[in-house]
Amino acid sequence: MKLFLITLVAILFVLFHISSVNSLPIERRGGSGGTFSGEGTFFTVGLGSCGETSKDSDLVVALSSSKMSSGKNCGKKIKAKGTKGDVTATVVDTCPACAEDDIDFSIGAFKSIGSMAAGRIKISWEFE
Repeated sequence: MKLFLITLVAILFVLFHISSVNSLPIERRGGSGGTFSGEGTFFTVGLGSCGETSKDSDLVVALSSSKMSSGKNCGKKIKAKGTKGDVTATVVDTCPACAEDDIDFSIGAFKSIGSMAAGRIKISWEFE
């Protein structure tokens, strides 16, 4: 009887901990999941909020303050599609003036997805 109770308690203990582990949220690689739609603009890069200095020819972007998640998305890759094509770029900066799903692209990255003359284009994008 004593062995039965010890075994029962041990099984319940294991089952309880397995159910706790299964209920933990799983974060998708790259942070926030899904495809986002917004507007793309370009900016002259330099020292970004992630602490890296970039050149205009680098394929880098600045995300809105809310998408930066207090710097958690620094260094992550995004894939964006615009009117001219698509580009994969690295998150290096924050765009305080951007709406939540908008992206500010380096000149090099923007040229891959849209016309510089347009200045602002519709985009869709996701974390890789």
